[in-house]
Amino acid sequence: MAAECVPEGPDLKEMGDEDVWELINDNRHRISLGVKPCMLIPYLRQARVLTEMDEDEILSSLKLTNRSMRTSHMLDLLRIQGRNGAMALLESLMIHYPALYTQVTGRKPSTEPSGFSGLIKCSDLTEYLVRAVTGMQKELQEARQEASRLGSRCTSLEVELGQTLEQQEESRRLKADHGRMRKNLAAAQHDILKLKDEKCDLYVRYTAAIEERSAANIHCSDLNLQVYQLQFELRKAQTETDFERQRSLKCTTPSETQQLREEISTLRRQLLVAEKFTPAREDILAQDLAEARDGRVELAEQLRCYREENEQLARERRETVEHKECLALQVQKLTLDCEMYQQKSTVIQSQLRELQAERDHAYLSRDEAQAQIARSLAEKDTLRSQLVELQEVFTLRAWGPFRGGPDTPGERKFSWESQGSSSDSLPSSPPPRPRLRRMHAICPDSLRGCSIKSCDITPSSVRSQNVEPPCPESLRRREETLWYNRDSSETAECDVLLDNDFVFIPSGNAVEQSVMSPTPSCQSNNSDGLSRASAPPFLLRSRPRAMRITGRVLTISFQGEALLSQLQVVGGNKTGVFVHQVTEGSAANTVGISSGAQILEVKYEQAQQALRMVLEDSTLEEAMWALGQVRGFCHLSLRPNQDAYEKLLLQLQSGEAMSGDSFYVRVNMSLPGGSQDALTVSCNEILHVTSTRPAGADCFWRASHVHPCQLLDLKTGNLPNYYRAQRLLIRAIEDMSFQPMTLRKAQDKKKTVRIVSTGRQGRNPLWVCVEDSKDKSTGPGDASAPRGCLTLMPYTLVTPHYPPVCRPVLLLPTILGRVLDQKLAEWQGFQLCEPELLSSSEHAARLQRSEVLEECEQGGQRCYTLQSVERVMKQGTHCVLPLGLDCVRRLHRAEIFPIIIFIGHSKCRARKLKSKLQRQGWSEEQLLECSRSEESLLDKLPCLYRSVSPDSWYDKTTLLTTLRSIIWEEQKKIVWVEPDLW
Repeated sequence: MAAECVPEGPDLKEMGDEDVWELINDNRHRISLGVKPCMLIPYLRQARVLTEMDEDEILSSLKLTNRSMRTSHMLDLLRIQGRNGAMALLESLMIHYPALYTQVTGRKPSTEPSGFSGLIKCSDLTEYLVRAVTGMQKELQEARQEASRLGSRCTSLEVELGQTLEQQEESRRLKADHGRMRKNLAAAQHDILKLKDEKCDLYVRYTAAIEERSAANIHCSDLNLQVYQLQFELRKAQTETDFERQRSLKCTTPSETQQLREEISTLRRQLLVAEKFTPAREDILAQDLAEARDGRVELAEQLRCYREENEQLARERRETVEHKECLALQVQKLTLDCEMYQQKSTVIQSQLRELQAERDHAYLSRDEAQAQIARSLAEKDTLRSQLVELQEVFTLRAWGPFRGGPDTPGERKFSWESQGSSSDSLPSSPPPRPRLRRMHAICPDSLRGCSIKSCDITPSSVRSQNVEPPCPESLRRREETLWYNRDSSETAECDVLLDNDFVFIPSGNAVEQSVMSPTPSCQSNNSDGLSRASAPPFLLRSRPRAMRITGRVLTISFQGEALLSQLQVVGGNKTGVFVHQVTEGSAANTVGISSGAQILEVKYEQAQQALRMVLEDSTLEEAMWALGQVRGFCHLSLRPNQDAYEKLLLQLQSGEAMSGDSFYVRVNMSLPGGSQDALTVSCNEILHVTSTRPAGADCFWRASHVHPCQLLDLKTGNLPNYYRAQRLLIRAIEDMSFQPMTLRKAQDKKKTVRIVSTGRQGRNPLWVCVEDSKDKSTGPGDASAPRGCLTLMPYTLVTPHYPPVCRPVLLLPTILGRVLDQKLAEWQGFQLCEPELLSSSEHAARLQRSEVLEECEQGGQRCYTLQSVERVMKQGTHCVLPLGLDCVRRLHRAEIFPIIIFIGHSKCRARKLKSKLQRQGWSEEQLLECSRSEESLLDKLPCLYRSVSPDSWYDKTTLLTTLRSIIWEEQKKIVWVEPDLW
């Protein structure tokens, strides 16, 4: 190892103080961005370059809002320590951040004792390094166990993959059979078409035969008419012949006779022609008619046969189609099963990655807990030493008069009314460095002990004993619950919202001004030797007051057993919770509670623990749950608000409102509609909850869909309440893990579950705040839940925002966004965000103010800032952001809400962008990997986003056109933002 760690940079031991700090300041931005103070502080404390107060100031100061500011402040404190601070910082970097240590010093890290400056003893250093190595060995052992488990899992997955391949082969065979059946079906359809054509030809021939028959009948009628005319003419000619014969007998001349003979011969010829024409024509026509009749019968018989064949072919076609549908269903089923096994392996891999992330988070929580334990132990040792000093001083001064020793001039007289600390009794000692104080904080545990605690603070400020920094809610509550001194023992009570069952009563009849100590003093049997004026006060439980008035807020104390049976409440989070009816003869009626009083908070004891629930802005469901938890003596804070109560009753009676509840939520799971007027909801949909306790629907809320562009309620229905929906969410996640993959493909196209947890807040933001004496906040059913627990959230509170005319545009995945940003910026109404060149001081200042969105290159001075985005927005154009997902929360803090568009990808679509990606130096695999990694991070965004399906575009032009239409649609919508839970 000595050969590997040959130093490449200057020797730090030979450098002066200013040179070492100049080396650190040159790399200050890297240290501020890449170092966690909580990891370096234990080593710096052991090296004695940071004190306990410095540690509290770094980790707990409210002015240091982010990690970079805390690291920068730690460097400022180390700068005061000179060379020791610099060497301790570099040694801690060498242990915890070896890569950063090499960048700063130019030397390779070494764990040899000669490589350290000697600020820590060799034994302590060895112990520290052994602990670090032991932790790493445990992590390595756990990683090996995890690798063995994953290996066995991979073996089982390979077996499943083999089965999947066999099923895939079977599906291929079924596809081949399906193709053969399709060919047979096509041939049958071709034959049917030929038969249809022949049938049409027969119909044409039959129609032509019928027309010929009609023409023959008409011609026969004409011929019969001609025969009748000829017969008439023949009878007429015979009549004339008879007449002429008779006339010729009477007077005959040769000329006339010759003429008559000629006429007779002519008539005979005509008669012969007529007689020969008529029978033959009639025979021909009769024969044609018979033939036409026979052809008609034959055509009818052929038509009947064709109809029967057509019906048989139709039946066969239906049977073939049904068989085809059965085969297609089997093919689809086998295809979905194959995809199920493929995606199951993908889900298992993602779960493994999530487990690794949870393991890293658990390691970080363990380190933080160890740091907190170390701080608490150090504070405990300090308090013990102060306790010993105080006991010695008290004993000496209390027995001084009995020994007859005169007081020295430099010694002051001790009394219980003095407000000085124990260090005031030692005038020769230098004044100690002032400790970090948490003003106006009350530690309830200090009222139960009987030992003297640290007295180095003023009596009006009590130091918190909690090793963790107080939350903002705790500070606000502590500011409201200040302790005030009273002029006499008769008025010595706490006039605050927080209940105090103890008051200080001075022993004796003398009424003097008493100062309340942060902890009670122990009663001693030797108190007779002390003067009455200097005797210590003792604790006496005071009689509970029936009513405490603070301004317009009344705190009423009474026996609240079965509180909901004593009074009824109405209202909600929008109007407040009001007392509606009070049961006659109950304890609530006895103390004077009446209708129209707004309930602000309730305090009671449960399992020997004092709990306080704030109901000022809670929903009706939360308020009824909180009041139902009261079992025994309670304190109810009320505010007379008759006008608001009457207005609420008027709205309820007129039907204008269902209750006093009104808030908007973002649904994190899909809920199908069902019975009881259930509302069909999709994942990531916004709902307006108007009632948390609707009539006749237990465990349900009354909610409505919200118009995307206006605050208008659309369809209304029932929605499962928070904890019922939470169980449905857990069940849905379990079903997704174990369900067959036949439905997984359809679920992937439409998102069904969004996993969101309460994170590090430790409590549900949709539930009432329950606070015990140690400032813990929990939800219902778990009044003492740990601060670091994770709870799945089916609904998330959201607030509406109305952004300006042109919102910034962020395209994802980041690699494709770099390709499309320049093209999109060339369109009218769009402009690309340009980076700014900042100096080192300006870069550090803006970095502390969180105005730097992203750096163009690591350690460079060209950065994308909030000011550059605001300049583009002021021009009335859309600012195209060439950034990643990390900039979204920084933009939201500045009230800038970008339009986030995620473009879905497939291998086919990535192949069409191959040339564009190669110009930027990326490949198709990198694009798909970036898309998968960033798609998993979209659910952690505190706002909605828009997805573009891969099937909706096929080249770059259509994609840009689709993006432009989506931007116009998103610009019109309301922006819903949820609180940042992480």
